[in-house]
Amino acid sequence: MPRPKVALMPKSAHGKVPAPSVSLKSLAAQLQLSPATVSLVINRSPAAKSIPQHTQERIRAAARELNYRPNFMARSLRAQRSFTIGVVVPEISEGYAALVMSGIEDYLLQEGYFYFVVSHRHRNDLVEEYPRLLQERAVEGLIVVDTACQEGMPIPVVAVSGHDDVPGVTNIVLNHDRAAGLALEHLAKLGHQKIAFIKGQAFSSDTEIRWDSVRRTAESMRLAVNTRLVGQLEGESSSPQLGYEVTRKLLATGCPFTALFAFNDISAIGAIHALREAGRRVPEDVSVVGFDDIQSAAFQNPALTTVRQPLQRMGVIAAETLLRRIFAAKWIHSIFCANLPLSFSSTRVPAVGCGIAG
Repeated sequence: MPRPKVALMPKSAHGKVPAPSVSLKSLAAQLQLSPATVSLVINRSPAAKSIPQHTQERIRAAARELNYRPNFMARSLRAQRSFTIGVVVPEISEGYAALVMSGIEDYLLQEGYFYFVVSHRHRNDLVEEYPRLLQERAVEGLIVVDTACQEGMPIPVVAVSGHDDVPGVTNIVLNHDRAAGLALEHLAKLGHQKIAFIKGQAFSSDTEIRWDSVRRTAESMRLAVNTRLVGQLEGESSSPQLGYEVTRKLLATGCPFTALFAFNDISAIGAIHALREAGRRVPEDVSVVGFDDIQSAAFQNPALTTVRQPLQRMGVIAAETLLRRIFAAKWIHSIFCANLPLSFSSTRVPAVGCGIAG
């Protein structure tokens, strides 16, 4: 007679059989707490904030030790919610979107939400399609970063760097007039009058808003803006190569300049490479100012002067606002974020201006 087969427990990567998971009631009994208290902490409910921190830590430690796994499907069915958010970004790379994403992620993890991230790579078909696909996956709201918003969305939407007046969309925006003032006042105090500018790509939601602020601020400060010293980033890449190419064109005009204000830090890094390649020292011959204060800005040589945009904080505010709208179903039109001070490394205007590229 054949021997009966014995089902084997799956082993972990370390060859150990995982301990069987316990129920919520068993976990609560072990801790001598009510199942409701344990559930609030495990599911990261907003109400859990009223529970002492040491109790929360004790619950999570016991859950790990006893291999407790909450039943997400049961939770979703009871609440008739998915506890999931959709995030739409142009691309995932170092710089703007990555820093905003880190803030969004921090807050959603803290509040016990899962999220999907999609990157449309500036393709109009994906910009239109992704919100629909995310809704089909039962997301409760959307956060769009530097991306145009559609009208008539049936779920709450928060737009980081959104400037269009779209019903139902809350815009998280920067005070670009103040940002332009920080950069230009800094350069003017150093004695710079001949300043070159690099505008953002045409598809970026911040490009025209920021450029209008730069022009208004320059006019109020009586700083002339030479149109021959205004370049624009072209192409979808987030590489410093775009800033490098624009700066070479600016140098080739033959118009002297002693400072350059770039659309973002990535393009500023490319600009510095082009200037040095042309024999210009930074910051001794040309002062360069970027925008965003990405993590690598401080590790340039010298450290990049930049307008520090509070990108991570903007991500936190976007996620916090979206969850507030999901719970309260109240539309907030716009939230303005204050930007922080400049980081400095520029020098005073040199005796001789920057000339024609060699």
